[in-house]
Amino acid sequence: MTISLSKGQKIDLTKTNPGLTKVLVGLGWDTNKYDGGKSFDLDASAFCLNAGGKAPTEKDFVFYNNLKNANGSVAHTGDNLTGEGDGDDEQLKVNLAEVPADIEKVSFCITIHEALERSQNFGQVSNAFVRIVNEDSGEELIRYDLGEDFSVETAIVVGELYRHGGEWKFNAVGAGYRDGLTGLCKDFGLM
Repeated sequence: MTISLSKGQKIDLTKTNPGLTKVLVGLGWDTNKYDGGKSFDLDASAFCLNAGGKAPTEKDFVFYNNLKNANGSVAHTGDNLTGEGDGDDEQLKVNLAEVPADIEKVSFCITIHEALERSQNFGQVSNAFVRIVNEDSGEELIRYDLGEDFSVETAIVVGELYRHGGEWKFNAVGAGYRDGLTGLCKDFGLM
């Protein structure tokens, strides 16, 4: 049974699902009709963060141009350039048992590619969501629908997996950034 979360809610993941080690993180969205004349290209990414909330190296930023972190425990399944169709638009896989010990949190983000150049923002995006699926069974465990809370933002931290007391939990973050991927990289220590 899927548990639906609201912004700011945190939930235990591995304690309530004993034996869970591999999760699929599905991210999806729809673009509203608009007359800007340019296509939308949204991108999912993950930042593997240490206790200080920073990515130790560039290899800890997983996205369409760097499909795996250094040890392969966080992997992007590939770039979707159109976002068309139902279901997940992009996915990342996380092997919780293999995430390096110095990584405390994995933040999942959606950014709009070339948002400034194309005059695009999340006010033109609807039905954005993140879901956590047990990779072995295919069962959807958690879903967070972001709603329509964004207008001028060009990047969103959707949610995060984090360690707490030897277990993995999920936090529905829903934090928007006006300065896109650059803002995320600055906050996560890569600039």
